Amino acid sequence: MGVEAPAYRRSGRPPPWRDVRMLRLLFQIVVVGGVVVIGLWLFGNLATNLDRQGIRTDFDYLDRSAGFAIAGSDFKSSDPVWRALVVGVKNTAIVSGAGILLASILGVVIGVSRLSPNWLIARAASLYVEAVRNIPVLVIIIFMYIAVILKLPSIGNASELFGILVISNSGLVVASVEAAGGGAPLFAASLAVAAVVAVVVLIRRTRRFDRTGQPHHRVLWGAGTFLIIAVVAFVATGTPVAMSLPQRQEFGVTGGIRMSPEFAALLAGLFIYTASHIAEIVRGSILAVSRGQSEAARALGLTEFQRYRFVVLPQALRIMIPPLANQYLNLTKNSSLAVFIAYPEITRITRIAIGQGNPAPQGILILMGIYLFFSLTISAITNLVNRRLTYVTS
Repeated sequence: MGVEAPAYRRSGRPPPWRDVRMLRLLFQIVVVGGVVVIGLWLFGNLATNLDRQGIRTDFDYLDRSAGFAIAGSDFKSSDPVWRALVVGVKNTAIVSGAGILLASILGVVIGVSRLSPNWLIARAASLYVEAVRNIPVLVIIIFMYIAVILKLPSIGNASELFGILVISNSGLVVASVEAAGGGAPLFAASLAVAAVVAVVVLIRRTRRFDRTGQPHHRVLWGAGTFLIIAVVAFVATGTPVAMSLPQRQEFGVTGGIRMSPEFAALLAGLFIYTASHIAEIVRGSILAVSRGQSEAARALGLTEFQRYRFVVLPQALRIMIPPLANQYLNLTKNSSLAVFIAYPEITRITRIAIGQGNPAPQGILILMGIYLFFSLTISAITNLVNRRLTYVTS
């Protein structure tokens, strides 16, 4: 009579203490539990110390009067702290969004230029990358502020460009569009509808191309659709908007939109520095595309611009999206360096609020949460784009 095999051998599964999946799960539970315990201990330690020093742990201070004004906005010292944080978030979002856009454009141009067959263009692009990316971004921001922006002519000798731009050391003022009648809200809603319709037209033209192979001209169709709807809405609502041109006065400029010296210096420093890193990402991604793709494009008689536009860059974009996301995150976080030139972004406003006697732990916690929100938003957008490109190129 033979010996009966253990139950786990009959079932073909190892015992729990030898099961790799069970051990991994147990390890993860132990790690998560340890993190939770350490977090609770740290929080309890913080609460005890704050209580000992008489510092409250609630967030009621957000409804108190801020006690300080914010330059370049309608925020008053009597407004609550939370409104000051909203202004800081808006300023951070504006400078980060503009910086990402400008850095992407300049980075692509410099990255492609580094691969140019023209010796002078390629060497100039290489010099830009090697010089700028090895300088701390804070140094560039301070240089742009002290040595460039503040050295511009005074408002009395300001330079004017085509009547739409006034440049001085008090800031840059550019022509803007402002509401000129009661039809402005309806016109704005019409533009939103026009944008949605243009996107629908673009998608339909793309699907038509995928189905039939006929040229889609989706950009022309989409832009044309948007323009037609916008013109019709403009006429129907009775000229709801008008141009506001900057007018230079003896002690200032009226009209237009003003860009403060601090904002201009911060924006310039961020996108100039980040573009040098994006340029290397673009160059490496282009070189990662098989050389046979370029040779095939040349064999078809495509020009250099068409080769990049239709063959190389679409494939390189799939490679460069993940590292580009990191650069966008870095640019957003580097905007906190504005504290050195007094631009009122979220970090500076948080520091001022803390200096007014508001609790630091809650302020820093909110600041961390805001930057986390920005980072997760940028990551979500780039991941969506990356998945879309993966679907298209697969």
